[in-house]
Amino acid sequence: MTQSLEIKPIGIVVGGHTEPTDDHWGETAIIRLNPEYPVEVVQGLEEFSHLLVVWHFHKASPDDVALHARSPRNNPKWPATGTFVHRNHRRPNQLAESFPRLLKVDGLDLHVADLDAIDGSPIYDLAPYFEELGPRGEVREPSWPREMLADYWTRTQQ
Repeated sequence: MTQSLEIKPIGIVVGGHTEPTDDHWGETAIIRLNPEYPVEVVQGLEEFSHLLVVWHFHKASPDDVALHARSPRNNPKWPATGTFVHRNHRRPNQLAESFPRLLKVDGLDLHVADLDAIDGSPIYDLAPYFEELGPRGEVREPSWPREMLADYWTRTQQ
């Protein structure tokens, strides 16, 4: 495990939330791809409803990485679980993946909803979501994620 990989962002998040939050991510934003790319890189993307987006928690500190079991959101009613059970910035590479809805393609601007990255987050990769490449078989999970994420996608009250 000595090999590392240097990757460069392919774009950046513009708009949406400006600070991280636990809930209320049901906003819209733009994924602005690097302007040096030809517009053909997104040809045909508008036919898809959702994207798979890999992004970086750019405001997180490497000091926030937590390589131990802990309760999600530090809530003692949820069981202590390991680093790779959590889907937050306390992971070693501080990378995340999201599945936003694609609303519109405008040149190299991808208008999306339900992207839980913040304004300025670097985008490292994206692809259309193919249902055929989603989970196969029965999906199972404990009850605490559903309880914890009950308000995750609700819009912020204005």
